[in-house]
Amino acid sequence: MDRRDFLKFSGASFALATSGALAPSVRAQGTPVGVGPTPRKNRIKHSVARWCYGGMKLDDLARHSFAIGLGSIEILGPDEFEVVKKHGLGCAVAIGIGSIPDAWNQKERHDELVAQGEALIPKCAAAGVPNIVIFSGNKRGQPDSEGIANCVAGLRRLAPTAEKHGVTLVMEILNSKVDHGDYAFDRMRYGLDVVQGVGSDRMKILYDIYHAQIMEGDVIRTIRDHHASIAHYHTGGVPGRHEIDDSQELHYPAICRAILETGYKGWLGQEFIPARDPMTSLREAIDLCDV
Repeated sequence: MDRRDFLKFSGASFALATSGALAPSVRAQGTPVGVGPTPRKNRIKHSVARWCYGGMKLDDLARHSFAIGLGSIEILGPDEFEVVKKHGLGCAVAIGIGSIPDAWNQKERHDELVAQGEALIPKCAAAGVPNIVIFSGNKRGQPDSEGIANCVAGLRRLAPTAEKHGVTLVMEILNSKVDHGDYAFDRMRYGLDVVQGVGSDRMKILYDIYHAQIMEGDVIRTIRDHHASIAHYHTGGVPGRHEIDDSQELHYPAICRAILETGYKGWLGQEFIPARDPMTSLREAIDLCDV
């Protein structure tokens, strides 16, 4: 199951961002006695993307994630916030505004997207969810300058609601070479121009390291140079988007140290597709990134 299929399957047709701590969550009664959490250094806050484990019930994923020492399961809709909360977890990033191919670079969609955002943002704020992932949309022959201008115009309409409720919109960089052909925000310059154009502390970038490596590489330099515009990070092994171990070309301990050196206080979301035992792979990834 890939990300687009999962988002459709999970009800992301409800329509699909800066750091900021999740609202404190009590280690709930739904968590089995004696299970976790594995002690962590708490320098990086650990999260995992729900869609990568689409074959597992959310309750089961939450129990395992708590035991491993994670604090969040992300890419959830409002109907799922309480499911993870009862297991002592929060949600670092919500879905719900637009979709990957059809989003903010299309002016004709702005009214619909703004309405979705205005409905979702208060729900996220009430649940202590700090970020909402958003997308540029596909180009369909559109020049970057036009797409950026359209994104800025639409997001300026939604930014005041995000500011009012303290929720950050994070536009995700995705690769157009392997996974998301024709996606507009496939290079960092596009997203940086959108963030600058909107001019709000509640409009930032979701820097997906897997996608960025495929398109541009130079990951650590990009983090150091542009961390002020980044509010959330995703992982993934390159090539293949599987485990982030020594079978692939990125060295995540060094990347995580570089993130911490910027003063980052937000969440790191594991977004790889396990090719081996899922919970073993997830635990190993958290061990690797817990620098």
